[in-house]
Amino acid sequence: MGELFECVLFTASLAKYADPVTDLLDRCGVFRARLFREACVFHQGCYVKDLSRLGRDLRKTVILDNSPASYIFHPENAVPVQSWFDDMADTELLNLIPVFEELSGTDDVYTSLGQLRAP
Repeated sequence: MGELFECVLFTASLAKYADPVTDLLDRCGVFRARLFREACVFHQGCYVKDLSRLGRDLRKTVILDNSPASYIFHPENAVPVQSWFDDMADTELLNLIPVFEELSGTDDVYTSLGQLRAP
């Protein structure tokens, strides 16, 4: 995905926990930036990832997250996923590759994601 997008880690976790895990998972340096809990907005008891703080065109910004509360400010930018714990047979992210390949070619993720959500 790093070849198609500017990938940014945006987590509600504390840096002291998330940084070492990210170092292990991102050995090729795909994440161009890392944002932690202090970059979130505390809103109604939840840490919300306010995409407008990224300084990027929101029509070209997607958030992949397992917590709808985390993207409550920008649900139209969200690709929801299930929480992952220890299922080594899980293929959810692999199954999303075609979706992200399609999104990489659009000028407006709102339209593309809206079409994907349509029944």
